[in-house]
Amino acid sequence: MPDHWFEPLAAHMGSAYLRYSFTKGTVQEVDALIDVLQLTPGMRVLDVGCGPGRHANEFARRGIAVHGIDISRRFIDIAISQAVDGATFERADARHLTFDRAFDAAISLCQGAFGLLGTDEENQDVLSGMARAIKPGGRIALSAFSAYFRVKYQNDTHFDAITGVSHEHTEIRDETGNAAPAELWTTCFTPRELRLLLAGQGLRVDDMWSVEPGTYLPVAPTVETPEFLVLATKE
Repeated sequence: MPDHWFEPLAAHMGSAYLRYSFTKGTVQEVDALIDVLQLTPGMRVLDVGCGPGRHANEFARRGIAVHGIDISRRFIDIAISQAVDGATFERADARHLTFDRAFDAAISLCQGAFGLLGTDEENQDVLSGMARAIKPGGRIALSAFSAYFRVKYQNDTHFDAITGVSHEHTEIRDETGNAAPAELWTTCFTPRELRLLLAGQGLRVDDMWSVEPGTYLPVAPTVETPEFLVLATKE
C-alpha cells in the first residue's frame, strides 16, 4: 500500500510530469532563490518533495550541493537517473525527516510536500523537519497555494472552508499519453496562517511574495496569483 495518495499518481505520470507547463519555469525559480536565499557554491540545500529532481539538478549545476527527498519511488528513480554532480536523492517521507542541522537552506516548492498533506499536523511535521534540518541562521523557501486565489477562482474545484483543502477531479497522463482519472487534495493558506505556522517552528518570516510558476518576483501578496512564496530564517 502507498504511504500517501499521491504515490499512485506519480507512478502513473513518471517522466510525463515534466511535460506540464508549471515545470517549465525551473531556471527562473532557481535564479530567484539563489539570489534571495544568498546561496553560494559549496552550500548544501535540502529539497523536500523534490519530484523528479528538476530544482535539485538546476541548483547542482550552479555548484550548490542538493539532497532531494520525495515519497514517490518512481520520481526518485527518475531523479537518480538524471542526476548531475552535486545532486543526490532518496525516497523519504517529508512528515518524518531525520536530518539535524545538516543544511544551509531547505526548500519545498510546487506543493511537493508541504500543502500536499491534508491535516494541520502533517503540514507542521514537514515544517518541523525542515527547521530541524537547517543550521541556525539557515534559510527556508516554501511555496503554498493561496486560499484567497482558490476562493476567488474556484472553477471546477471544491474548496472546504473549514479545513482550507481544495479538492479537484482531473486526469493525468503517462509517457505514452494514456489518461487516468485522478483526485487531488491541496491545502490552501492565507499569509497570516503561514506566518503563524512558521513562527511556531522557530522560523522568522523575512518576506512573502505572490508568485506563479516560473515567475518568482518580489510582489507583495495579492488575491490574483495562485501561490505564495515564503522566505524565512531559522532563529
